[in-house]
Amino acid sequence: MSSTSTHPSRFALTAVCRSASGQVAAVAAFLERHGAYVEQFSVFDDKPTSRFFLRTVFRREGAEAAGLERLREGFGEIASGIGVVGWQLHDLARPLRVLLMVSKLDHCLHDLLDSWKHGEMPMQPVAVVSNHPDLAPLAQAHGLPFHHLPVTAATKAAQEAELLGLVRHYEADLVVLARYMQVLSDGLCEKLAGRVINIHHSFLPGFKGAKPYHQAFERGVKLIGATAHFATADLDEGPIIEQATERVDHAHSPEDLLNVGRRMECTALSRALRSVLEHRVFINGQRTVVLR
Repeated sequence: MSSTSTHPSRFALTAVCRSASGQVAAVAAFLERHGAYVEQFSVFDDKPTSRFFLRTVFRREGAEAAGLERLREGFGEIASGIGVVGWQLHDLARPLRVLLMVSKLDHCLHDLLDSWKHGEMPMQPVAVVSNHPDLAPLAQAHGLPFHHLPVTAATKAAQEAELLGLVRHYEADLVVLARYMQVLSDGLCEKLAGRVINIHHSFLPGFKGAKPYHQAFERGVKLIGATAHFATADLDEGPIIEQATERVDHAHSPEDLLNVGRRMECTALSRALRSVLEHRVFINGQRTVVLR
């Protein structure tokens, strides 16, 4: 029996270009030459930056690994001629490898692992890292390695070095801060730029400091939200990927607001991570372009 799969292989091509005419036609012609059947094709032209963003999902019959390399070589040959400044070709049969980080709150981790378990989150979680031991049983219940890296002012640099070692050891494509209650250093954010997704417990900009939901209650807020963004050296100011909100009113207690907030955190983080896993997200300066 042949070991070659008879199922068509699926790929996602993403590209950022200098805005110019003829780019859609050139990409479509390239795919046609290589026998691709296009399933999705999305573009966006950002006039303020003169950047053109493109994402296409396509399939090819019998496109084995060697075929993927030929596709990469072929697109590389035409890329500069159509103004491409950055591009990637992804094999969708190989989900991105994700390292999950948490502290003590488990709602976001539960949500992501449940979605993964039920085939709703196209990722490969590789490990869970925490500055507390509390969620080790949850990680182990899903068959994931758990690494306890307690952080103090004296150990922060060493623990971040160990964390970076884990990212490399597990060949993690992404790091997700699923309510990890420690601030990453500027140096680590720079080393992992564009690869760390954080969930913030507010519809940014929002209430800072301790007990944000109690502050919201005292101000009589009418909207509770959460924001998922890329982590940068500027705390809670990285490019926003996704936001979720829900209406509230004077009848909501601080505990009610907390419960609503947790649901919004799960929703925003899940949507953001899925968009990144599906190669829909482009960092565009301080903003993102998310091609639906």
